[in-house]
Amino acid sequence: MDFNMKKLASDAGIFFTRAVQFTEEKFGQAEKTELDAHFENLLARADSTKNWTERILRQTEVLLQPNPSARVEEFLYEKLDRKVPSRVTNGELLAQYMAEAASELGPGTPYGKTLIKVSEAEKRLGAAERDFIHTASLSFLTPLRNFLEGDWKTISKERRLLQNRRLDLDACKARLKKAKAAEAKATTVPDFQETRPRNYILSASASAAEQELRVAQTEFDRQAEVTRLLLEGISSTHVNHLRCLHEFVKSQTTYYAQCYRHMLDLQKQLGSSQGTIFPGTFVGTTEPASPPLSSTSPTTTAATMPVVPTGTGLAPPEETALCLEEVAPPASGTRKARVLYDYEAADSSELALLADELITVYSLPGMDPDWLIGERGNKKGKVPVTYLELLS
Repeated sequence: MDFNMKKLASDAGIFFTRAVQFTEEKFGQAEKTELDAHFENLLARADSTKNWTERILRQTEVLLQPNPSARVEEFLYEKLDRKVPSRVTNGELLAQYMAEAASELGPGTPYGKTLIKVSEAEKRLGAAERDFIHTASLSFLTPLRNFLEGDWKTISKERRLLQNRRLDLDACKARLKKAKAAEAKATTVPDFQETRPRNYILSASASAAEQELRVAQTEFDRQAEVTRLLLEGISSTHVNHLRCLHEFVKSQTTYYAQCYRHMLDLQKQLGSSQGTIFPGTFVGTTEPASPPLSSTSPTTTAATMPVVPTGTGLAPPEETALCLEEVAPPASGTRKARVLYDYEAADSSELALLADELITVYSLPGMDPDWLIGERGNKKGKVPVTYLELLS
């Protein structure tokens, strides 16, 4: 192999000079050229973008594929530039087990029929999950990886080159400073035997150092401008990532809307068969509390999902039918209470409250323990216990 010894020696010398300069800067023995505040802000912004992009990417991968072994396998396939094999989702695997169980336990039995219905729903859920993973990987994960493996590597390369240019510049400044100091010392303390030759050499050395400094300064300025342009491109990266984030949210909304529709259909199927399997056991209706979702607008359909009511504000049927204005307070058992927070009445059966006011409260037989009857003058209505501080 043909080695260029001259170039090799030159590169070794440059590397040694940079190492010496870097070490002296760390120990505070050499001056360091500082970048302007705007440039430092660009560097900090780029580092922050890179770090958070890595974290978001890793956590999104965990969300899409919780199995760490599967993630490692997919990573190896990508590095080997091979197609990742199709993987069965957990929902599809559960559907397969349920279908096999129904076949073995008896597809004509009530349990077998239900297993078949649930397995079909789980299979549809698994297919929806597969589509979501595929869409999210293309629209969200791929752009993030492209930034880390493409743009960020270019930025890192140019930053390292800028660091080397700065070390060369500061080393030239140090050599020029030493040459100037030696020339000034020779002028004040001349050597009468070799005054002319030594002064000539020192002057030539200072001139050479000045020329090296000018070249190093030019290269540093050029590299700083290149790096600055790349760092300012982080703003475009943010815009691109914002668009990808909207795509991710859209695909996630579509996925959950599909899951809701599939489970709503399954609930209807199971509800229609409950009365025949267990007659007289189930009470109520399986109809949804809100209009069914439309398959054309996942964003609006997600907002119409029914909210399951809690038992906090519900009263027994006999209490709802009772007219509070006709109810007389018990002879004993009334208490004073201070209102902790403002409360806006939901309907005419409730009493609106203002913070720090005092009201009289009491309970009725069979009443929800989370609610009391409150009186303020001639007004009467239900009040939530959590808004009150009982005094006596």
